Amino acid sequence: MAWYWIVLIIVVIVVAMALITARRSKKAVTMLSEEDFKAGYRKAQLIDVREKSEFDSLHILGARNLPTTLLRSRYKELRQDIPVYLYCENGGRSSRAALFLKKKGYTKLYALDGGFKNWSGHTKTSK
Repeated sequence: MAWYWIVLIIVVIVVAMALITARRSKKAVTMLSEEDFKAGYRKAQLIDVREKSEFDSLHILGARNLPTTLLRSRYKELRQDIPVYLYCENGGRSSRAALFLKKKGYTKLYALDGGFKNWSGHTKTSK
């Protein structure tokens, strides 16, 4: 029976941490509908935070690839005075990327609600 309590405690901790991270992410980024995202991304830095292989297979036309796995070493490539529009496959990675960028002083952070899987606009392949 002791293992049951250990597992329950671990599950509670994991859920609590996920909720805390989600709340912090919401404060770091403004989630935009596809319509609002389309209205503003041409005047911003459009960043695809998915891995290079995902980006190469298909991405939003005009996007730059800056995977979350490389963000810590390459975030200075982004300007702080121009809005940053982020997207990933479903929204999770872009929210985490926004949280990181917020800590580094970026304030104009926007993400595509629902991610690339819900995108119906212009796309391009790098292959």
